[in-house]
Amino acid sequence: MSVALAHETVLLDEAVEALAIKPDGIYVDCTFGRGGHSAGILKKLGKRGRLIALDKDVAAVAHGRMLDDARFHVEHSGFAHLVRVLDELGVGLVDGILLDLGVSSPQLDEALRGFSFRFDAPLDMRMDTSCGLTAAQWLEKVGEAELAEVIHEYGEERFARQIARAIVAARKIEPVKTTWQLVELVGKTVRTREAGKNPATRTFQAIRIYLNQELEELERVLPQCVSRLKYGGRLVVISFHSLEDRIVKRFMRDMAEADKLPRNVPIRASEVPEGKMRLIGRAVRAGQTELQRNPRARSAVMRVAERSDVA
Repeated sequence: MSVALAHETVLLDEAVEALAIKPDGIYVDCTFGRGGHSAGILKKLGKRGRLIALDKDVAAVAHGRMLDDARFHVEHSGFAHLVRVLDELGVGLVDGILLDLGVSSPQLDEALRGFSFRFDAPLDMRMDTSCGLTAAQWLEKVGEAELAEVIHEYGEERFARQIARAIVAARKIEPVKTTWQLVELVGKTVRTREAGKNPATRTFQAIRIYLNQELEELERVLPQCVSRLKYGGRLVVISFHSLEDRIVKRFMRDMAEADKLPRNVPIRASEVPEGKMRLIGRAVRAGQTELQRNPRARSAVMRVAERSDVA
């Protein structure tokens, strides 16, 4: 891979190791970003190996298409369409799938994307800028009750109703179109917040997660991953938020458990049904060295499971 990476990839070595890469295997990087994990996977693959990458971000896909490697292919698609993409490429079962959730560093650092309140920029927040409403457009039309629900559910914000009321009142005077407008509104409403945290953090997070349907798409892709893994294939998921990690943890746990049999059913131990997945190790977090180099890794949690029945 000849293109320089534009950001610090979180849990790079840990994720690549967790995939247990076979030189001639087929792997899927469902969240290409700027290619950090993909680069690590390609280093482990042999000449007959194959890596398919997906990303809904137009800029990420453009970056990926600059890579000159016959083993690599990138698709402009959200990971919720994993099975469709694989079918269109004529790919059946694969040896490993990686999901690196949340927003990438380039998305946060590019002011015009509107993900960060560090810059005064248009309120966009779309991961796929080729379609859908911007955050500003959504805030212009959303009802107060729905807005409060979104901020509370996706941001776990206890002042959600007050924030929603303030936004609706403000937009009657002028549209809320920029990041700093929203930051100022939330700051005047939320008087207390965790030390070192901007009062608008949870609100920005909530709007971004809702607009991009991040949790819904995660719930859609996880069963698809299991259905396309070979026996022994690995699913590696890195999450950055408790809501994401909760979904991943519950899904992997459920997949590791077999269908429960009625009590007192006479059955040999060898005949007890097994789950579709086997949990691999415990949740992994970034170490101190990585945290010193990349503070954004502090909330990262990696979970790994392996397909344990015959696909």
